[in-house]
Amino acid sequence: MIAPQKQMTGMLGHPVAENPIDRMFDAVYAHHGLNWQFWKNDIATEADLQLAVKALRPLGYRGMCITVPWKVAVIPLLDEVDDDVRAIGAANYMTIRDGRLVGHNNDGKGVVKAIAKVAPIAGQRVAMLGAGGAGRAMAMEIAWAGAAHLTLVTRREEQGREVADRVRRGSGVACEWQPWCAPVRLPPGTTMLMNATHLGCAPDLEPLPVDWDSVPAGCLAVDVITNPRITPFLRTARERGCPVVDGVEMLVQLAMQIFAEWTGIPPEEAVFQQAVAQALGEDPQAASTTADRTQRPATATLTP
Repeated sequence: MIAPQKQMTGMLGHPVAENPIDRMFDAVYAHHGLNWQFWKNDIATEADLQLAVKALRPLGYRGMCITVPWKVAVIPLLDEVDDDVRAIGAANYMTIRDGRLVGHNNDGKGVVKAIAKVAPIAGQRVAMLGAGGAGRAMAMEIAWAGAAHLTLVTRREEQGREVADRVRRGSGVACEWQPWCAPVRLPPGTTMLMNATHLGCAPDLEPLPVDWDSVPAGCLAVDVITNPRITPFLRTARERGCPVVDGVEMLVQLAMQIFAEWTGIPPEEAVFQQAVAQALGEDPQAASTTADRTQRPATATLTP
C-alpha cells in the first residue's frame, strides 16, 4: 500500500535557526497522528522571498508561517489577505487552498491571550520597543483590547510614526512615537513594557537598552523572543519584581490558532505546551502552565 502524501507546512524568515516552532509543530502533528511536517526556511533576501513564495504552490505546501523580516514584504506576493492583515499592514502566516495564498495575522491575538493570563490589558499604558511586523500587530491588537495609551519606541522615525498613525486610525486609542535613544527611558505612568525587537534572542542574548530607573515598580514586562524563554530583559525585569510574559507563551497561543486553521482540528493547549518545552530542552511535565515558572499570578494589578 502506498503511504499518503505528507502534507507540508513551514516558515519563511531570517534568521530562523533558533526558533523552536518546527519541533513544536512536528510533535503536535505526531500527537494527532497526522502525516504532516513543518520546515523552517531561512530566506535572506527579498528576491529569494519572491522565489520561495512562488514555489509554495507547485511544491504542495498547505500553509506557511512568516516571520522577521518578511511580514510586510510578503503581502504583495499573496492572492488575498484577511481584514486583520489590511488593518495591521503585516501577515504572519498564510493558508494555501485551491492554489490560492491567503494571508492572515494573529501575532497580536497570541500576545493578547498570553498577557490576559497575567494581567488585564484594559487601561494599560504601554511602551513598546520596536514596531516591525510583530510589533505593529501587537500594538493594534492591544489597542483593540482596551489599552489606554501606547508609545512606540523605534530607531526608524518613518516606521514608528506610520504604525502609530495606523493604530490611532484603526482603534481610536492614543498612540505616539518616541525616538530610540539608548538607554530608553519610559514615559511617566507606563504600566506595561514590551520588547518587539530581536534583542535578547539566542545565541547573541543582547541586552535590551532600557533605563531601569524609569521602569515603575510592578510594570508588566512582555517579550516576543521565543528562545531562550527567559531573555536577559525578562530576567532583569523579574529580579526587579515585575510580572513577566514570555515569547514562548505567545508562540503557543498563536500556534494553536494556526494549527486549527490549517488542519481543522481543535488544538489542545497542554500538547502544545509540552511540545515546545521539549523543543527547548525543558521538562515537558512542568509545561502545563508558564505562569508557575515565569509569571506572577493572574491577579497582578496595574501600577497607577
